[in-house]
Amino acid sequence: MANVETSLKETMASIEGSVAAALVDYTSGMALGTIGGGKDFDVNVAAAGNTDVIRAKARTMEMLGLKDDIEDVLITLGGQYHLIRLIKGRGINGLFLYLVLDKRNANLAMARHQLKRIEAELEL
Repeated sequence: MANVETSLKETMASIEGSVAAALVDYTSGMALGTIGGGKDFDVNVAAAGNTDVIRAKARTMEMLGLKDDIEDVLITLGGQYHLIRLIKGRGINGLFLYLVLDKRNANLAMARHQLKRIEAELEL
């Protein structure tokens, strides 16, 4: 099992094309940990903004009567992928891992696979 800081460092080191990562509480919009980013990309702002994405999707699923869980959400930009993976199980609700990838260097399938593994090893 890995703590938040270790998990975020592993995310950046093991997923090719990683630009930034965060563990986010989407009930409050607060990042519990961040790594990467820079002056041109504020990870905390992006993390908080993506809580709205998850909340909107959850409301839509409820209105549609869908009895399923969100596994992950992918947002594709011109030069980046933004991957949001909800953390499941272990009595944990309301958290997601957020990963920003440079499209030129990233393998999206491998990134999803690695993020799932990192989620499983995360200790909260």
